[in-house]
Parts: sequence; structure tokens; C-alpha cells
Amino acid sequence: MGSYYYLMAQLPHLIYDQRPPMSCESFKTLAESQLPKKDAALFKFLSLSPDFCEKRKSGCSFIDNWYKWDNSLRLNLAKQRTIKLKREVTAAEPPDYHMDAAAAAIKAVDEDSPLEAEILLDKARWHAIENLAGNDYFHRNTVFAYYLKLMLIERREAFNVDKGFAEYKTLYASILDDFESMQNAGDHK
Repeated sequence: MGSYYYLMAQLPHLIYDQRPPMSCESFKTLAESQLPKKDAALFKFLSLSPDFCEKRKSGCSFIDNWYKWDNSLRLNLAKQRTIKLKREVTAAEPPDYHMDAAAAAIKAVDEDSPLEAEILLDKARWHAIENLAGNDYFHRNTVFAYYLKLMLIERREAFNVDKGFAEYKTLYASILDDFESMQNAGDHK
């Protein structure tokens, strides 16, 4: 516990809407130098990527539960988007034990702004990380939670409204072009 106490006591409190006090890489370097090797090795399992979580299990209940929660959020998003498009839901049914993930997905799909939807989802992730980490501030779960929160803050810092809207318009135009091409190909049969 001594290494957790020393590490966590020197860190500033994280707030989602503020600038990150350090980079994820700086924190990871600091933490790995102070944690037992077994715990430091678990950093390789921490990610915000949906593809990453399905490939391996860490053996750490906090990390594995984080991925279960995030997967539940993503499944709920897929379900809500399908419903909004008035299509048949054919994907796997999201687990119902993560009601906060389901509620966040419903709110995000109802958002008019893609940026606001992403911020809402990241705040739901933030809240889930805090809940999963528990109340023992000097536990390894809090170290891993701090790292994930830094990732969320860095992700938010990367949001650029103008660039995002330009990419959205390009993607949307591409989808419309593909749809028209498919319709035209169907008309010629």
C-alpha cells in the first residue's frame, strides 16, 4: 500500500472539464516507477478502445469490469441507434445490469449535436470509472482509474468543433453517395 499512498498523495485531483495536469504517458511513467511490477504490468490492459477490451482479460477485477461496462454502453448505443433508425434490432441484447450505461446511451442518441453526445458519453464513462474504483483512494484501482480519467480528458481536449463538423459533412456526403449508388444499381436490375 505504501507505493499507492505515495503516488496518489502527490497527484492533483482530476476534473473532467479542466485541462489535464499531465499527459497520460507522463502519469504512466511515474506510476510504473512506483508500483509493484505485477501492478505496473497491468497498464498494458488499460485503453478506451472498444477493440482492445475484447481481445484479452487482465485478471484485475477493476479493469475487466471497466471493459464489461464499456461494452454494455456500446451495445446499448447500437441498440438505441437501431431503434432511432426504425430498423429491426438484431444485435446481442445488452446486459441489463448496467442500467447507467443504458440510460447514457438513450440520452446520447437523443442529442442533436454529435459533440455533445460524445461529451455526455465520456461523462458517463467518467462516472462509471469512479464507481468501479471504489472508495479506497490508496488502492491500485484508483491508480488505474486515474489513468483512464486522464485518457478521457485528453480525448476531450482533442475535440475540435470545426474539424469534427467538416469530417461529419464529408462522411455524411459519402454515405449519401453510396446510398444513391446502391439505389441506382438496384434500378438497373
